[in-house]
Amino acid sequence: MSWTPACRLADIPEGGAVRVEIGDVPVCLVRTEGQLYAIHDVCSHAEVPLSEGEIDDTTVECWLHGSRFDLRTGKPTGPPATEPVPVYDTKVDGEAVYVHLAGEAGGVHLAGEAGGGRLES
Repeated sequence: MSWTPACRLADIPEGGAVRVEIGDVPVCLVRTEGQLYAIHDVCSHAEVPLSEGEIDDTTVECWLHGSRFDLRTGKPTGPPATEPVPVYDTKVDGEAVYVHLAGEAGGVHLAGEAGGGRLES
C-alpha cells in the first residue's frame, strides 16, 4: 500500500476541512469528532470544492447547491447529488497525515494499527 504525505495534522482544524493536491487529485481532508477523513474534493453534482463547504458531524455540505456527502462512504445523503464521491484511507504518523488514493475504505489509521481509530492529541 502506497501512502502519500498530505499535510501536518495541525493544518486541519477540528470541525474543518482543507484542500490538498496529491498529484493531480484534489483531496478534502476533514477533522471532526476526533476522526480524520479524506474525500475527493469535487462535488459529484457540480464542479465545486467540497473543502469549502460546511462540516456537520460526519458529513460535508456542498456550498453551491446544498448536497451533503457522508465522509465515511462518500455517498450523498441529500439531493441534488445522486452519485457518490471517492473516499480515501488516511493515517497519522507523528504529526504527518498520509493519504492512500487507491483505497476507498475511508477512515483513519494511526501508525502501527491495522484498523481505524480516534486521533490522539
